[in-house]
Amino acid sequence: MTLTPPIEPMLAEARRQLPPDEALPQDWVAEQKPDGFRAILFARPGFVMLQSRQGADLTGAFPDIAAAATEPGEALVLDGELVVPHEGRLHFEELQRRARRRGRGAVQAAAERPAYLIVFDVLEAGGTELLARPYRERRAILEDLFAREVLAAPFTLCPATGDRATALDWLDPAWGTVGIEGVVIKGGGQPYLPGRRAWIKVRSRTTAEALVGGITGTLSSPATLLLARYDAVGDLRLLARTTPLSTAQRRDLARRLHAAGPDHPWHGRSFSAGWDAGELEYRPVRPDLVAEFQADTAIDAGLYRHPVRFLRLRDDLAPGQVLPFTP
Repeated sequence: MTLTPPIEPMLAEARRQLPPDEALPQDWVAEQKPDGFRAILFARPGFVMLQSRQGADLTGAFPDIAAAATEPGEALVLDGELVVPHEGRLHFEELQRRARRRGRGAVQAAAERPAYLIVFDVLEAGGTELLARPYRERRAILEDLFAREVLAAPFTLCPATGDRATALDWLDPAWGTVGIEGVVIKGGGQPYLPGRRAWIKVRSRTTAEALVGGITGTLSSPATLLLARYDAVGDLRLLARTTPLSTAQRRDLARRLHAAGPDHPWHGRSFSAGWDAGELEYRPVRPDLVAEFQADTAIDAGLYRHPVRFLRLRDDLAPGQVLPFTP
């Protein structure tokens, strides 16, 4: 039996910190979480497809990965993370640029900024579906594929460990500077469960995501962003305000932001501009963009006490995938 696209990838439940050993799955393993796009690769004679997390076809955007997928001598379905290394780190912005290109542009981009697929699971090998096999068996099969050089660059094996100290080290912000966002914890006996949040994901606490709910300045030149999340009852709650945006960020955001309609939940709302500084003048915008930001850990009733630093828009995340507001 062979698998056909699209396949819903198995997902992870986000945790703020690594749980104690007794709260982790039995025979647990921690894998590095690279900063990239989740992708499932179908590779068999006469057919190659690179599927995004949402089920979109990314094959045309990554011809280098597609070409390499024709080389293995056996049919494979692999789960992993697409990344683009640049300037000494896994560079998300370069990955986003590549994902938007097709045809000649994609071929040129592949030559300039080669992509890699960091593989952490195998769902089919040699025409045999492996979804029901426990993780430890799938991992052994995957490691063997690399050991026998069935898989080689641009494919690379995701680092994994059963050592708690090593997993905690991977959560150090220093790893974030090279593009490792955190760890994903998997149970050794777990089957692959498409669409289920049965893994555990722990990010370094230096970054998070929120919706862009408003701006200061103008739509053509936003000065700062007002970031928000929906709470348990569906109210859009202010989470943080960013530091002033750079010129390049203002220019890019101006092309992506849209004025809010009359149904925006913040119409008529006022926010404080800061300690003893009166009301903040801002413009609501359509809350359909997901922003990643960097922040310290000073949080009062769910609101970041200090301005946060806008890092980038996360085109790979839908608004509904942002964590809820937690007071």
